[in-house]
Amino acid sequence: MGAGHAHRLYRHGHSPVHTLPAHCKLIAVLCFVLVVVSTPREAVWAFGVYAALLAAVAAVARVPAGFVLRRLLVEIPFVAFALLMPFVVPGERTEVLGVALSVPGLWGAWNILAKGTLGVAASVLLASTTELRSLLLGLQRLRLPSLLVQIASFMIRYGDVITDEMRRMSIARRSRGFEARGPRHWGVLAKTAGALFIRSYERGERVHLAMISRGYTGTMPVLEDVRATRAQWTYAAALPVAALTVCLLGWSL
Repeated sequence: MGAGHAHRLYRHGHSPVHTLPAHCKLIAVLCFVLVVVSTPREAVWAFGVYAALLAAVAAVARVPAGFVLRRLLVEIPFVAFALLMPFVVPGERTEVLGVALSVPGLWGAWNILAKGTLGVAASVLLASTTELRSLLLGLQRLRLPSLLVQIASFMIRYGDVITDEMRRMSIARRSRGFEARGPRHWGVLAKTAGALFIRSYERGERVHLAMISRGYTGTMPVLEDVRATRAQWTYAAALPVAALTVCLLGWSL
């Protein structure tokens, strides 16, 4: 979990949100998502308030709206699925612009789009204000199983290594005049994928042997024991507590 593995999702800053301990932000985002999911889909106004709360967090963190919106594109497959629901879900029908649509399908599509978008936006804000290394330390602080934390750590550490290996193999193919232009070249690409897997596996074995030679016993040492103050916990709880208030109003109204 060394330094030097900053992800492009992270946006460097010194805002109050950036300085919060990672485990506080993880708990806050988890609670916020749970509250959003628990909100009745008929309380349309509540989701607008949730969006305003996230916009306020983004403003405090100095994260531009365009930065968040570009990273929301990751949910396009879910949007495509939701847009099909009004056409395929059985039930009462209604006409919208002359097209017969399913009422349960419309509610289902709205439910997926609203809750999914808010959840992804909250995750984007978490990633943009917290370094990956800090996230791993936060998970470690929250007593996530050590094996899962180590797997995530190795994925982050060696993701760039494997990507760079794939880039070098691509350059080697192009230097020999190879260009993938159709199905007849899929065999070469399949062999490339197999070679990349073997190289990655061999490198993983070498890394494991190097770790054992340096005293690795199956657990990673705790590099930092960051403790949150009561004020930091209170600050982090502002988002989920406000969202919970909105959720309770949504159920009561």
